[in-house]
Amino acid sequence: MNNRVPDQLASFTEDSVTTVSGKPSTTPISTSITPYEPAFQSFWMGGFESACHINSWGCRLDMIALTQHDRCANEDYGLLRSVDILAARDGVRWHLIEEMPGHYDFTSLQPLVDAARRHRIQVIWNLCHYGWPDHLDLFSPEFPERFAAFARATARYIIDRSEIPPAFAPINEISFFAWAIGNGGFMFPYSRGRGDDVKRQLVRSAILAIDAIREIAPRIRFVQPDPIIRVVAPRDRPDLAEAAAHQHEAQFHAWDMLAGRIEPELGGRAEYLDIIGVNYYHSNQFEHPDVRLRWEDSPRDERFLPFSELVAEVYQRYQRPMIVSETSHFGIGRAAWLREMAQEARLICERGIPLLGVCLYPIIDRPDWENFDHWHNSGLWDLISDGEGCLKRTLNEEYAQELRRSQALLAVCGRI
Repeated sequence: MNNRVPDQLASFTEDSVTTVSGKPSTTPISTSITPYEPAFQSFWMGGFESACHINSWGCRLDMIALTQHDRCANEDYGLLRSVDILAARDGVRWHLIEEMPGHYDFTSLQPLVDAARRHRIQVIWNLCHYGWPDHLDLFSPEFPERFAAFARATARYIIDRSEIPPAFAPINEISFFAWAIGNGGFMFPYSRGRGDDVKRQLVRSAILAIDAIREIAPRIRFVQPDPIIRVVAPRDRPDLAEAAAHQHEAQFHAWDMLAGRIEPELGGRAEYLDIIGVNYYHSNQFEHPDVRLRWEDSPRDERFLPFSELVAEVYQRYQRPMIVSETSHFGIGRAAWLREMAQEARLICERGIPLLGVCLYPIIDRPDWENFDHWHNSGLWDLISDGEGCLKRTLNEEYAQELRRSQALLAVCGRI
């Protein structure tokens, strides 16, 4: 996601689809569900930032290159294993692989695939992290078919070179992606007013990509990541309760489309929601339309709900296994955030919800999308320039100590 400022996060869910309810469920989850079965090598995961969109001032991002993950992939995957993280999220840079229509050059992907195999790390690969080739029009009828062909070729390349079965996230954060283009207007092609069109096109593309990959690997797993949020009306504006409920409900639209619950003409079916990924940061709960409920306050606003309650709402709705596909904080708040997330993850597991993993994202620090000189200080490893063009991976000891405690806490529930 990007540890987004509240107005960006708050507004991304504003769509035209009719709301049902904005209140999170507090109903206890039934314990008569399928017992927990690990889908990944480790419950704790590390995510490498891989956004590659064109930002608000027209610059193509390549976060893999900016963090030197492409140059340091072997080191980076080795670092994961050093802290007993054996599963990861990483990215495929479509714009580099398909520079010519229909021609796939996997040179940019090879170091990442090789490093993951060398260190025996299982990877969830983002096939589209906000970017696509310059020669392709997002709104063109051919876009979904072109993405599906690319996804199939890329999956074949990765599967053929992997000893541990990979998983795929076809399109990262469909809801936020659609809002950033069609409502926020800070991602190319800056198509304000077309957020719903973008969302439908991305859903079509994800469905075709899943079908294409399943033709060659029927048992491969798919993750559908999107932010999980809570929206409430301002205390002094009860007249905004319906608008807040609408904004809250809109977070589910992409998942509902994929599952065929709304707009079935897009081709959605329940099988396309394999594993739901929920992305969660400190700014994910707010007053309508964009006033953040402050996580860091003590005591907190009584309207701020525990993360486990938000997850319960998603599980009640879809009854699908889940991962926390992105979470982290920045600066001195990193360890405290992880401590709370681990406690909430344990509560989730104790309620019988099939939570398959938590991904620390980013696992190595990253610069801001709009200002490459501003680093978020949000990784388990900070990136420090050595003065000669290399970014040294430097462990944040407080965060690492909290990770060890969190690993021990979840191990009691069998999440290792």
